[in-house]
Amino acid sequence: MNLRHYLNIIIISFLSLSCTGQNPETTEAKYKLKVVEVKPQLPIIVGALRTDSYLKLLENKKVGVVVNHTSMLNKTHLIDSLVSLGINVVKVFSPEHGFRGKADAGEKVNSDVDIKTGLSIVSLYGKNKKPTAEQFKDLDVIVFDIQDVGARFYTYISTMHYVMETCAETNKKLIVLDRPNPNGHYIDGPILEPKFKSFVGMHPVPIVYGMTLGEFAQMINGEKWLANKIHCDLTVIKTKNYDHTHFYELPIKPSPNLPNMSSIALYPSLCLFEGTPISIGRGTAKPFQIIGHPSIKSESYAFTPKSMAGAKNPKLKNKKCFGYDLAYFGSEYLKGKGEINLFWLIEIYKNFPKKEKFFTQMFQLLSGTDILQKQIETGKTALEIKATWKDGLEKFKVTRKKYLLYKDVDLSH
Repeated sequence: MNLRHYLNIIIISFLSLSCTGQNPETTEAKYKLKVVEVKPQLPIIVGALRTDSYLKLLENKKVGVVVNHTSMLNKTHLIDSLVSLGINVVKVFSPEHGFRGKADAGEKVNSDVDIKTGLSIVSLYGKNKKPTAEQFKDLDVIVFDIQDVGARFYTYISTMHYVMETCAETNKKLIVLDRPNPNGHYIDGPILEPKFKSFVGMHPVPIVYGMTLGEFAQMINGEKWLANKIHCDLTVIKTKNYDHTHFYELPIKPSPNLPNMSSIALYPSLCLFEGTPISIGRGTAKPFQIIGHPSIKSESYAFTPKSMAGAKNPKLKNKKCFGYDLAYFGSEYLKGKGEINLFWLIEIYKNFPKKEKFFTQMFQLLSGTDILQKQIETGKTALEIKATWKDGLEKFKVTRKKYLLYKDVDLSH
């Protein structure tokens, strides 16, 4: 079965299931996970908006903030709000993509000065991924407020880890202003092995971990993952009216190449292609929603990556790529389905002409193991591969449960 035929089968399957309520025992039907019930809910109030819960912790303190363009209180940036409320914000730390969220993935982010407030901005990307003790010397407390998307290789959890580590080493308090996880309703993927630890994967967790950053920070502390097993003085300001059964639509795109909820839903599956020659649509209007390569001549869908803001030098720039538009599947995942889809990766590999050049070292860092590559190379199916994840995921569920702050979905099967 080729990939185009698979896409048609899945679309027909979705329609037939919705009309008849049946669950035919086909490979495609088995491959999908259960639907999470979407319930009416009160308005979600993110941690940053709950100023009554944390301003008292900042009064008469010299405050450092780790923020980016998502650090908003409705239409006002956290920094502007704190300054207007009389909080002594001394320094700003910015992660990958920069303070304003415009830098490319992997692009060096320079330290700078915020024109509006005159505050110095210290980059936590490039050579200075971990803040130094000297950079924290003039601070009493650090506030961390960044929107996550719930995938292990999204580097903001690595930035948070290093901030926690320096806080612990310098006896500074860390306050995490929690935000919902748009992929927080499921867990999936191989557990990262220690030898593949990198900035795109620092912790022994699956690719999709189903936790907010506040919950994850508690797990980093509780599992003693900081250097020398040190402990960070941590306070999490919870998001109100949120739990892991809720769908949360991000009000701001979290990074340049995640422009909409479809891309966010597909990100855990398609980011693995970053460790291959295949384009995932950087340099187009549909990043993380389309896949393609010049060698896939048999397919009619085509796109050409171009240099643009957020993708100055995209993979396969100015080369016509043939492949697949997967945005439909992203919209389906938004209805409550959640999984890492390996079928696309397996099928593209099968049809790629130079298989010895398909996987790069980055693939192993993104997957957190060398086993997934070997499984694909030896012809394992998606279901066979996912079966090997089961034991690791079950153990992780036990660990994860200890640190949850919000009602969980049923992950018993």
